[in-house]
Amino acid sequence: MSKPEPARYRTTSWPAYNDALRPRGSLLIWMDKEMAWHAPHEGRPGRPPVFLNAAILFCLSIKVLFTLPLRQAAGMVSRLLRLAGLDRPV
Repeated sequence: MSKPEPARYRTTSWPAYNDALRPRGSLLIWMDKEMAWHAPHEGRPGRPPVFLNAAILFCLSIKVLFTLPLRQAAGMVSRLLRLAGLDRPV
């Protein structure tokens, strides 16, 4: 039994094709400027946590979403925070 011939698709309108591809590359990230980034001091013995769980989950979500190593994800989150006008450590 022979393989079927693969289908060939031809683009007839390149401007329409390019316009359809443009929104596929857009990304929208909602950031709450009021969100606390640092963890409050709990008053218990031992080293206190530095960041809130929400901040850590945000960084790890960016890491998984873009399949980045941890250092690159930290750099990307740092840049996103700067673009949003937030001065917070990562």
